[in-house]
Amino acid sequence: MGTKDQTRSLPHGLRLVAMAGAAALTLTAGLATPLDPAPRQARAADDGKKVLTVAVAQSVDSLSPFLAVRLLSTSIHRLMYEYLTNYDPKDNHAIPGLATKWEPSPDKLTWTYTIRSNSKWSDGKQATAEDAAWTFNKMMTDSGAATANGSYVGNFRKVTVPSPTKLVIELKKPQATMTALDVPIVPKHVWEKVSDFSEFNNDKSFPVVGNGPFVLTGYKADSYVRLKASKSFWRGSPKFDELVFRYYKDQDAAVSALRKGEVSFVAGSPSLTPAQAASLEGAENIKVNDAPGRRFYALATNPGAKAKNGKKFGDGHPSLLDQRVRNALFKAVDRKAVIDKVFQGHAVEGEGYIPPRFSQYFWKPSGDRKLTYDPAEAARMLDQAGYRKNGDGKRVGKDGKPITYRVLCHATDPNDKAVGKYLQEWWGELGIGVQLNCLDNVTDPWLAGKYDLAFDGWSVNPDPDFVLSIHTCGALPATPEDTGATDNFICDKKYDELYARQLAEYDPAKRADIVKQMESRLYDLGYMNVMAYPNAVEAYRTDQIESITTMPAKAGNIYGQDGYWSWWSAVPAQSSGSSDNASSTGVVAGIVGGVVVLAGLGVFAAMRRRSTAEDRE
Repeated sequence: MGTKDQTRSLPHGLRLVAMAGAAALTLTAGLATPLDPAPRQARAADDGKKVLTVAVAQSVDSLSPFLAVRLLSTSIHRLMYEYLTNYDPKDNHAIPGLATKWEPSPDKLTWTYTIRSNSKWSDGKQATAEDAAWTFNKMMTDSGAATANGSYVGNFRKVTVPSPTKLVIELKKPQATMTALDVPIVPKHVWEKVSDFSEFNNDKSFPVVGNGPFVLTGYKADSYVRLKASKSFWRGSPKFDELVFRYYKDQDAAVSALRKGEVSFVAGSPSLTPAQAASLEGAENIKVNDAPGRRFYALATNPGAKAKNGKKFGDGHPSLLDQRVRNALFKAVDRKAVIDKVFQGHAVEGEGYIPPRFSQYFWKPSGDRKLTYDPAEAARMLDQAGYRKNGDGKRVGKDGKPITYRVLCHATDPNDKAVGKYLQEWWGELGIGVQLNCLDNVTDPWLAGKYDLAFDGWSVNPDPDFVLSIHTCGALPATPEDTGATDNFICDKKYDELYARQLAEYDPAKRADIVKQMESRLYDLGYMNVMAYPNAVEAYRTDQIESITTMPAKAGNIYGQDGYWSWWSAVPAQSSGSSDNASSTGVVAGIVGGVVVLAGLGVFAAMRRRSTAEDRE
C-alpha cells in the first residue's frame, strides 16, 4: 500500500490501495485502444517511435507528489522528478540524484548538499538548490503540501540556499534519514503558482514540467498515463521514446494481452496469481520473473478511529479494542495455509513488519511469543476476554449480539478474496461471522474508519522510516474531517518513543535494534497481522523487451522499484518493429558494480545513497 514506494504520509486508505499496485507493460505499435486513440498510435508507428505501455491494476490517486501515496503514483513521480538521492539498483546503497554529494556537520545537525549543475527542467530552466529549498519549506509551512511526505521535514529547523548549487538543512535533533529523503523535488517557478496544495492534483495542464527521465504528457483517470522520454535527462535518455501506463481492472485480461503480444509486461495485482504464472511458464517469447518482494501482506484491525484533537469517529467493532481479541483472531489464521494454498509457495510466511529482503531490519518473534496457529487456544482467549458463544454457537459481543466483522478487501486483488474465504472458515469455527466488503475503492470507508478489519500491505524501502511513521500518533488526522498520514489509526506512546529514538540514531546497528523493538511492539499490540511476504511475480515478452534492470540486480523486482531503473534501462528487442537501433539513444545503460556508464558523459561513480521508506507503497 503501498510501496507503497514504501513508498509516505497520506490517507491511510490511499496507502491501503497502494498494496494493490501492480503493473504490466506493453509495446504498442499502431494498436487502437481506449488508452491511446488510433490517430495517436498510427502517428507513433509512422514516426518509428518506440512506445512502451505498462498495464496497471491500480488507478492513480493523485499526480501531485505532495498528495500521492499509491505505488503507481509514486512510481510515476520517480520518473518525473529527481530526488536529492537515489538507490543503486544493484544493492540499494545511496547514490547521487539531484545532489551530487552531501556532508553533515560534526554534530550532524546541519547537512549541506551539493546540487548538480547539469539537471534541467523540461521547460529548459536550470534546476537549482532553490527548487529543493522551496519544496521542503513549502512542506514545512503548508499542511496540504505535507500530506504525503510531511514526516521527512517534521524535524527540520531551517532550509537555506547559500548558492544555486548549495542546499543547507538544519535539524532540531539528529535525523538518520538525511540520505533517505524520499521527496520529489519540484520546480519552484511552476508550483509557487498553486494556491491550495490539498486540492491541486497536477493533472490538468500538459506537459508537466519535471527533470526526471520521463515527462508527463497526458492523463485520463482510470484509463491511462502517458510520458515521453526526456532527451535532456542528465543520466541519459531512456531507450523507449514513450512510456504509457494503461489501467486494467481485470488481471486475466492483462495476462491475455501479454499472450497476444499487446502487452509486453505483466505484474498483476499486485503479483501474478500462481495459476497465471504457471500458465505462462514455458510460453514462447515469455519470461516469468519470480523474485523475493519488498512488500508485506497483512490483515489490519480498526483500533478505534480517532483524530489528534481526541475526537473519535467511524464504527469499528468495539471488541477489537481488546488486545486479547486481536491476538485470538490472529491465532486463528493459518499463515502456512495462506502461503501454501493461496500464494502456492510464491511467498514467505509473514512474521515481523519488515520483509526478510531487508535483512538488517528483519525481525521475527521467538518462542511462545509467536502467534502460532492454534484455534483451540484462540477460542479460550476469546472466552477469557468475555466473548462467549450463545446457544446457537455464535460468539456474542458485550451487547449480546452475534459478532460479525466487516473485512475490507480490494476487488482487483484475488489474494484478498481467497484469504477472505479462509477467514470465513477459520473464524466461523470460533463462532464469528465475516462479511467481505470487496470494493474497487476502499479509500472512502477506510478514511472514515467504517470497517472492522482490512487487507493491508506496503512496499518497504531499504530505509523503513516511512512505513514506521504511519503508525505514530503524529500521523493521525488533525480532525475527523481532515486526512492524516496514518495507516490505520494506531497511536501508542511507547511505539512513538521508539520511533523518535530510531530516527535520531545514526549508528546502523543500534538503529536496527530499535527498529526491531518497534516491530516487536506492533506484533504484541496485535493491530497488524503480517501474513505473508509475497514474491514479485511478473512476466514479460522477450520479443519486445531485450533487457531490463531488476532491483536488486541478483534477484529483484522490475515493477515498483526504489527508483526509475527498470523503465529507464529497458531496451527494445530488435524484433519489436522499432526503426531505431537500441544503441541510438547514445546511452550505454549498464549498471555494473554500482557504476552507471553514460555515453558522452564519462563514468559516473555511484556514491552512498540512502535507504528510505516509500512504496507506500
